[in-house]
Amino acid sequence: MSPDGDRRCLTAAFVLITGFMAVEVVIGITARSLALISAAGHMLTDAVSLVLALVAMRLAARPARGHLTYGLRRAEILSAQVNGITLLLLGAVLAYESVRRLIAPPEVAGGPVLATALAGVAVNVAAAWLISKANRSSLNVEGAFQHILNDLWAFVGTAAAGLVVLLTGFTRADALASLVVVALMVKAGFGLVRASWTILLDAAPATLAPDAIGRELAASAGVVEVHDLHIWTITSGYPALSAHVLVAEEFDCHAVRAGLRRHPAAGYGIEHTTLQVDHAPAGPAPAESKAHCADPHGPVHRAMAPGRGHG
Repeated sequence: MSPDGDRRCLTAAFVLITGFMAVEVVIGITARSLALISAAGHMLTDAVSLVLALVAMRLAARPARGHLTYGLRRAEILSAQVNGITLLLLGAVLAYESVRRLIAPPEVAGGPVLATALAGVAVNVAAAWLISKANRSSLNVEGAFQHILNDLWAFVGTAAAGLVVLLTGFTRADALASLVVVALMVKAGFGLVRASWTILLDAAPATLAPDAIGRELAASAGVVEVHDLHIWTITSGYPALSAHVLVAEEFDCHAVRAGLRRHPAAGYGIEHTTLQVDHAPAGPAPAESKAHCADPHGPVHRAMAPGRGHG
């Protein structure tokens, strides 16, 4: 789906969520249901996450300029991180309140809780369907989707709690349902924070092995050595690679560079590749050369010598 289509899906989900949230708050206060109020609080974070996702999409679409040489592509990652942190913080608050209500449970009106929760399930199914049509390979969109998905499970748990209270009068079921929701929120929040931090720390994507890629590049025709190899992710689905390559004197640097640039793009989906290619210095072997190999950043990958493995 196009970026405009993604924005339309997220906007429609935002309208659904905010409209139902207002109704849910009123009923939750009237029924004295923590499960409903916690679900409404979660829906508020859903609405905020959708706004952040929409804003981040617009920022990321802006062209690179001035000091922002990559543009604002990482705005989407910051949005995903904020979504993850809000899930963790809200989970902590609701966990405290749930335990407090387990100790001293208030009266809960089971009928309104059940009816509202069932309506909430329908609303969140619709919102989750809308967001699932967007590009979920984006960590930004995935963050908003996780908010909605957790909200859906929250309503399922709330409906079950409302039914238990209605049939048995066991009011602690409401707080127990809230604790289940808290567990789901913490799981989703931790996953988003970990994934966004991995990108912000310029770590290589989990699907790529830098050492293996370095060895493959070093095994290419004409390549003597590959060092200062860096692989990172600029934003979701946009990995990048840079490296310093030493080429044997009898090979054309430009031809070798062209071949190497095609290699990571074709084999690993790395679209942004920056290679500094030089001829290997005459005289000492690359393993002994200090001019090009002193203090390399990261492992050094050398061409395989006859009968030997990579250095």
